[in-house]
Amino acid sequence: MTYHPKSEFMATMIERGFLADCTDYQGLDDALSKGVVPGYIGFDATAKSLHVGSLIQIMMLRWLQKTGGKPITLMGGGTTKIGDPSFRAEERPLLTSEQINANIDGIKHVFTAYVDYNDGPTGAIMVNNAEWLDELGYIEFLRDIGRHFSVNRMLSFESVKSRLDREQSLSFLEFNYMILQAYDFLELHRRYGCLLQMGGSDQWGNIVNGIDLTRRVLEDEVYGLTSPLLTTSDGRKMGKSQDGAVWLDRDMLSPYEFWQFWRNTADADVGRFLKLYTELPLDECERMGALSGAETNEAKVVLANEVTALLHGQSAAEAAAATAREVFEKGGMGADLPTLELTRAEVGQGISAAQLILRSGLVKSGKEAKRLIGENGARIDDVPLTDPGQMFDAGALASPVKLSAGKKRHALVKLLD
Repeated sequence: MTYHPKSEFMATMIERGFLADCTDYQGLDDALSKGVVPGYIGFDATAKSLHVGSLIQIMMLRWLQKTGGKPITLMGGGTTKIGDPSFRAEERPLLTSEQINANIDGIKHVFTAYVDYNDGPTGAIMVNNAEWLDELGYIEFLRDIGRHFSVNRMLSFESVKSRLDREQSLSFLEFNYMILQAYDFLELHRRYGCLLQMGGSDQWGNIVNGIDLTRRVLEDEVYGLTSPLLTTSDGRKMGKSQDGAVWLDRDMLSPYEFWQFWRNTADADVGRFLKLYTELPLDECERMGALSGAETNEAKVVLANEVTALLHGQSAAEAAAATAREVFEKGGMGADLPTLELTRAEVGQGISAAQLILRSGLVKSGKEAKRLIGENGARIDDVPLTDPGQMFDAGALASPVKLSAGKKRHALVKLLD
């Protein structure tokens, strides 16, 4: 039976491809139709920035606010100390409180590009679960909360089961993560009236635990909604590129490189990504997703412009597009390209071609730089590099030079005065 939602939020989730599953479609839709629904997504602070893999969840929070709900961004200051074992092959490395707090500071500003933090009924709020998790007494927690959990049931969740089926170790520390995440939902419901937890489909078991716990402790109904775990059409996990994670922080990945990631989207993914990562009307997303040939490239530019403008602002998107035109259409350098700045002291008697390629960030190792050059994939000012040991002195770098790795990745090298 086809489900026809009454609420704008549920309709958006279904129409744009955000919805994988929901614990109670009708109940959540009714709640959304009656008033402001506070909903949260948790983000563990395992790095100084979130990457593109988190963007689908961030967009869900944005749509919740745009359709009259109240987004809660929950920072995992407490849960990051343990690490989420969901579908992971091994335990995460443990971080110190100082590292976690530094990561949270780095992550915070990304959200302000997508949701509006204010004191209004639908104003977003940011909360750190260390506020309650750090204060828990172990015996009291076991007695009051732990008694509501069935180990048999927790072992049946796919995220745990898949790990055990592979005979990979699951520590007691990680096993407790599920209980703590469930407790987060209970606390957010108590403190802020939170009715909804969202997350990727790998979080289904954790979300269901929180719903059951809230029902058992407070006898209140809350809801869960998951998004699909996205992979690109070539099977890669969303958020990863051949050069590593696609970070949302401009200090870890320039707006131009972010723009270029979206411009390089596979043809088969364009329509789907336009629906998920932009706010363009659905019919426009579908029209551009159906294009072929050279017209598909125009749709990819629209995708890159729209996604980059949401995160980094319209001017950054326009600058990135202008740089791409300069580099690809006119063969120029493009002022917005990632730039390696070298002092004369660093250049010294000369710096090798392999070192230039490596230090520019176009490759991750000297071995990779040598292989790129050996396979005729590296160029300087559009002239092929053939010798990894070729030296460039200050005179050769007096004017900015453009390095290229393949046809799509470029960087500038500038000599500082």
